[in-house]
Amino acid sequence: MKDIYETPLGSRYASKEMQYLFSPDMKFRTWRRLWIALAETEKELGLDITDEQIAELKEHSEDINYEVAQAREKIVRHDVMSHVYAYGQQCPKAAGIIHLGATSCYVGDNTDIIIMDEALKLIRKKLVNVIAELAKFADQYKELPTLAFTHFQPAQPTTVGKRAALWLQDLLMDLDDVQHQIDQAKLLGCKGTTGTQASFLELFDGDHEKCRALDRRIAEKMGYSGCFAVSGQTYTRKLDSRVLNVLSGIAQSATKFSNDIRLLQHLKEIEEPFEKGQIGSSAMAYKRNPMRSERIASLARYVMVDALNPAITTATQWFERTLDDSANKRISIPEAFLAVDGILSLYLNVVDGLVVYPKVIEQRLMKELPFMATENIMMDAVKRGGNRQELHERIRVHSMEAGRQVKVEGRENDLLERIAADEAFGVTLDELKDILDPAKYVGRSPEQVTEFLTECVNPILEQYSDELGMNVEINV
Repeated sequence: MKDIYETPLGSRYASKEMQYLFSPDMKFRTWRRLWIALAETEKELGLDITDEQIAELKEHSEDINYEVAQAREKIVRHDVMSHVYAYGQQCPKAAGIIHLGATSCYVGDNTDIIIMDEALKLIRKKLVNVIAELAKFADQYKELPTLAFTHFQPAQPTTVGKRAALWLQDLLMDLDDVQHQIDQAKLLGCKGTTGTQASFLELFDGDHEKCRALDRRIAEKMGYSGCFAVSGQTYTRKLDSRVLNVLSGIAQSATKFSNDIRLLQHLKEIEEPFEKGQIGSSAMAYKRNPMRSERIASLARYVMVDALNPAITTATQWFERTLDDSANKRISIPEAFLAVDGILSLYLNVVDGLVVYPKVIEQRLMKELPFMATENIMMDAVKRGGNRQELHERIRVHSMEAGRQVKVEGRENDLLERIAADEAFGVTLDELKDILDPAKYVGRSPEQVTEFLTECVNPILEQYSDELGMNVEINV
């Protein structure tokens, strides 16, 4: 049992893959890759750097001497310079050219961008897999009529699959936002103390084109199309705000889904997976609590609030930079990604194991359907010569009394019997029951689902087909 605080995002919710992306090892390995890219580019642009020095840097890019860096940091109180020193201890020939002309933000900010980009790709993969599972569910139940609600009051019927399509549409919008952020990713580059590249202009003897090429070539070596055109010492913190807004959007969509599942589980129509040995309540042994959906909502609430952090940081940066973003950024950004990672693992787990109870769904729908069928019943009576206004009044009276019987007396809905006994409608009870085929009241729900899957979802799944087939494991 550990005796110090440990974030539950690591121990309970987030995947090992996402945890590694925000680990110190990932950060410091990326720093060394950036130092190699800088040295290579400076050599290409004419600075006095040798192939031997570059080879030495590459030889020790992975075997980081952490103990040396940690000991040095206790003395100099500076993480970047401690790692420059440690790298130099392993690379004595290259020690003098490591980090040449750069500031701490060269490794710090570029690494932050790279890690966020890789994390977004992992989020994208999980999103695509959730979309794929939800698409199967929507297609399977696209024709199953169910009672729809507005204001959580009975409304016109829909289908189970059509409702799932609503969840799907939100996720497609989130995927679009994630992909847009990945597509436009740019590095900070190597801009210097206040973003002017003054130190590099000095190194390159006033050659502006070499300063421009420095950014461009570093970006290419790190796998990016370019760098921010202008910056202060840091990349604009607007980027962090935009990224966390994307994560907040996923959290919003997941909450909508989880809330609907919790309500449906209360109605006993659809349940999240419940394992054989799972305990729903310490006191009430019969309970099947929707704990996974509740956890989705809980983590999502954190992410939505956490998105305020980079928004406030962006708004309060002074001139070319302040350091009041640093401590906040170290917490708010990694934990937003870890939380969304956990949310999507739960989402995928729930969708993959959803349990549908068609008989309960049908029973609830049939209790309300007579009220919803009154328009059709009235129109048929009008076709047989009835007066629309008189029939409307009769249906209103019958409906009010049938509703009273249900709500006050606790009896079954007898609206059909009342209408059949009213000679003004000229219809038998059997004929009325034939009118109550639920499939007649779902409109274009099945067709809408088919069209949506064919035209919108399947092309996306084809586009990301190499990312499908993901398995997730939830810890608790």
